Parts: sequence; structure tokens; C-alpha cells
Amino acid sequence: MCGLSGEIRFDGGRPDIAAVERMTDVMEDRGPDGRGVWSQGPVALGHRRLRIIDLSESGAQPMTDPDLGITGVFNGCVYNYRELRGRLEGLGHGFFSDSDTEVLLKAYGQWGEACVEQLVGMFAFAVVEHHTGRVVLGRDRLGIKPLYLTEDGDRLRFASTLPALLAGGGVDTSLDPVALHQYLSWHGTVVAPRTVLSGVRKLPPATVRTVERDGTHRDRCYWQPSYTRRAEFGSDPGLWREAVHEALRTAVRRRMVADVPVGVLLSGGLDSSLIVALLAEEGQGDLATFAMGFESESGEEGDEFRYSDLVARRFSTDHHQFLVPSDRLPAALEAAIGAMSEPMVSHDSVAFHLLAEQVAKDAKVVLCGQGADEVFAGYHWYPKIAAATPAGAPDAYADAYFDRTHEDVAGLLDPDLVPDRDASREFVGAHMALPGADSALDAALRLDVHALMPDDPVKRVDNMTMAWGLEARVPFLDQELVELAAACPPELKLAQDGKGVLKDIGRQVLPREVVDRPKGYFPVPAVRHMAEPVLTRVHEALTSPEARRRGLFDPRRVDAMLADPVRHRTKRGASTLWQVASLEIWLQTRGIH
Repeated sequence: MCGLSGEIRFDGGRPDIAAVERMTDVMEDRGPDGRGVWSQGPVALGHRRLRIIDLSESGAQPMTDPDLGITGVFNGCVYNYRELRGRLEGLGHGFFSDSDTEVLLKAYGQWGEACVEQLVGMFAFAVVEHHTGRVVLGRDRLGIKPLYLTEDGDRLRFASTLPALLAGGGVDTSLDPVALHQYLSWHGTVVAPRTVLSGVRKLPPATVRTVERDGTHRDRCYWQPSYTRRAEFGSDPGLWREAVHEALRTAVRRRMVADVPVGVLLSGGLDSSLIVALLAEEGQGDLATFAMGFESESGEEGDEFRYSDLVARRFSTDHHQFLVPSDRLPAALEAAIGAMSEPMVSHDSVAFHLLAEQVAKDAKVVLCGQGADEVFAGYHWYPKIAAATPAGAPDAYADAYFDRTHEDVAGLLDPDLVPDRDASREFVGAHMALPGADSALDAALRLDVHALMPDDPVKRVDNMTMAWGLEARVPFLDQELVELAAACPPELKLAQDGKGVLKDIGRQVLPREVVDRPKGYFPVPAVRHMAEPVLTRVHEALTSPEARRRGLFDPRRVDAMLADPVRHRTKRGASTLWQVASLEIWLQTRGIH
């Protein structure tokens, strides 16, 4: 897990090494264990290293293979690198390190850009062919590892974070109206390839981009599971439960590959508790688990320690518990927003950032339960979508999931920033109409897992943990588990108020109180209820000279929200004031005017 950067020139000039160094150095938090820069011809690469596999200098990056004539930078982990190495050695390749980065380079040398189909893991990479000048960029199947791009006619730059590209300079920081529409429709989510900045794009998940010396490029999507039924299991709940249980065992086992200890972020919910139970089943002793809570606010509890304690006791983990006092929130809020590659509204970003700070003192790698609700239909709005016909699915999705209508988005924004169409509804309609989904729920889950989820919650976990040099791994986003879940009959996922098949597994290995508890989340009550000290920071941001000059939001709406911060809510009950403030604070933090 690391941070990568690079520049490719198309005009015959040399790359701006100083800019690549700036981009690289801004990502020191992602890779505190090493730094490297490489340049040849029109290409320069930069890298910050977090040592997880092969802790020696042999695994340092950028890594060059002189025999193959390629150099690469890599962020992430290839979980099957040992198996791949064995295959590649059988094909005649020799190795000078024990790193998964070198396995990636040898795999590229053997299979070219099709090497991505051999990789099991989370990754973003760039590989340069010395003799052709071709550069290949790749991103993992579910977008767990980020890759941002900015391009003009003369050059392409790329990096693991958006702020790294800003540090390189020359980025168009005007706001993208369609991205703003998505942000205000989907709880702060902006899907690839867009970002809120017109001049920055994201390589989509499961995509390989081949960039030629003259600047032309082609993209290839190399993976998309079918959300249709499989004949081998039919609709037998027992067969599906066993298949999912075995796939989850494999997913958890794969993610224990490391040359450093691996822990678990244990919220006390079903998903993280299942991970702990399966590790115990594998015989994992002395497992470190970590939980965090906040002080209560407005009668809402800020922790779920009673559940995480129950699981920790059951499996005799080395459990660490952190309670955050309210007076830490102002600094924590600023730090969390400073760690965001893009603006996010989920208040558990603050919780993840604080938790990662503490966990990083004891661990370099943790497993967490993100993705299970999308993959196995755990959210409360899915039954309503499932009841729709395929033709009515986009409207049902918009009604159940969107924060507000197109008209309400237009009422919040400066008119010059409003698209001339309902851009978010249009995207949903087009995505759900693609072939390969049997039902309305299948189409909705495909949309969530492959389009929205990479940019929330997956991006949130990456940003908040990597700010402290902590690698987070997500077993529920194992490619084979996702493929299996995509084929699982909707009624088995929707059963028992969602995630039915996982709850059946949970009853075999977990305390019943954990399985049958009300669904929880990572609560930060002071943000949810716009209580002090958060409210003061929000007021400062939205009434600042920068905000007034920017004029992003209708000032009358902003004044009304500030006058009554609790009343203004989205369709799903979230704070509208926090949504608009999060974006403005992020823009100010990044120095965007």
C-alpha cells in the first residue's frame, strides 16, 4: 500500500521532475517508509512506500526490470502473488525480490496488459515500456485503490490522490456541474470518471488504459460480473449459504498475506464480527481488534462497545477500545477533511480517521467489513427497489436513494452551475438499462457495487486509513465473493431485513445478539445533529469571504439553513447543512478559489 505519481509528455519535451517530486512528497502519509523518483525519455514516475510485503530495499519503487525493459510503480496488494510467482518461475522468469510489485512486473512481461486478469487483490499501477514509450495504467476490479488523472494536450499526470495532482500545478480547478449534481443527489458521491473539479478525472474501476507515445489512448474494462442466476445452486438456501461461507473463508484467508501483523476494525456489527469469527476458525491467535466510539449527543449513543466487547470476549482477541471526547471533534474534523481526496459527507469519515490514528500505533494492516451492505443487499431501501418492474427500476431507485430531486438540486446551486438536465437520474437510468441484470434489485446492486460504492464507502476507508500509513483490506470485496453474490437469488439477500445469507452464516459462528441486533453505523452524533463545536465551524466556512465570493450555493438557502440547522434534511434524513458545508470546507482546505 503506497502512493504513486507520474507524468507523460506528448510534445517531445522532458517531464517536469520537480512537479513529480512535489506530487510524490505530498503523499508521504500514504508511504512513510520510502521514497523514489525515476525518469527516462518522456516519462517520470514517483513513489512513496508503505512496507507490507518484502520489507527489504529489494521491494523499493519505482522498480525497474532491466531484462524486460520495463519500470513500474504500484499501490495495493496482490494477494495471490506467491502463486503467480510460482507460475512465472515455471515459465522461465527469475526474481530479485520477494515483493508483489516484482510479480506484477513479471506478469506484465509475460501477459502484457492482460496481466490484470491474473491478479487477485486491490491495486493501481503504472508500467512503462522503455523501448516503445507506451505506458499502461491499471486499477483493480472494484476501485479499492484510487488513480486520479489530469491531462492537457501536452502531458498526462496521474497520482493516487487528487491533492497530489494539485501539488503538481496546472490543474483546471473549475467546478464540474454534473459532478456537483451527483454530489448533491448521492450523499456526496461522484462516480468515475468525474470529480468535482473539471480538470481531474479518475480511471474507472476494472479498467486498463494503454497510453501511446503520441498521447492517444484506449481503455478496456476487463471485468463485470453477471447479475443473473446460476443453475448449479438453484434457489436452495442451504447450498447458497455454504457456497458464500466458503467464499468468505477464502476472502479472509487471502487478506492475511503480509510480512507484518494484521488486525481487524471491529465495530460490533455483523460484517466485521464475521471476519473475526472466520479468522478464529482459521486458527488465528492473538488477533488484535480495534473499536471506537464518541460521546452521546441529543440522546443518541455514540458507541456500540457492548457488541464489539461481546465479540472480542467470545474469540479472546487482543481488543483495543477508544472513546473520543467531544472536545477533540474540531481538530478531528479538520484533519479528516484534510485527508479527503474528494469532498465526502459521511460523518463516519471523522470516526475512521480518528480510529486509524490510534490503530496505526499498533498495526500496519487491518481488515474491515466495508462493502457487505452493497454486495449482499443490507440497506433498508433495497426492498422497495426490488418491488419495482425492470422498466420502473430507475424511478424506484431515485425515489428510495436520492437525497433530492433535480429541482431541489437546482434550488440549492448557483444557476450557472446547474446542468440543463437531470444528470444523476440520467446516469442511473442508463446504467440500470445495461444487459446482464435479471431484476430491478440486480440492476440496483450492480449500480451500487460497481459505480457508487468505489467512491463511497471504499474511497472513504482508503483516504482515512492511508492518512496514517495504515493499509485497510476489505474481504467482502473479494472478486470471487462478489461474483457469487451477484448470482445469488435476490430473495436470499433480502431475507431477514437484508443480508439474509450472511445472517444465516453468522448464526453458526457468532453470538445471536450480534446477528439479531438493530443495524448500526459509525455514529458521530455531533455531526449528525449539527451540535457544537461542529456548528461553529460550519457557520465560519459558509459565511467566509471565500464562500461568498465563490457563490456556489444560493445565499438565501444557506442563511435559512444556518438559522435553523436541524430542520433542513435530505429525503433520507441527513443534514443538508453538513452536505453544503463539507464541500465548501474541502474547497477552502485545498486552496481552490
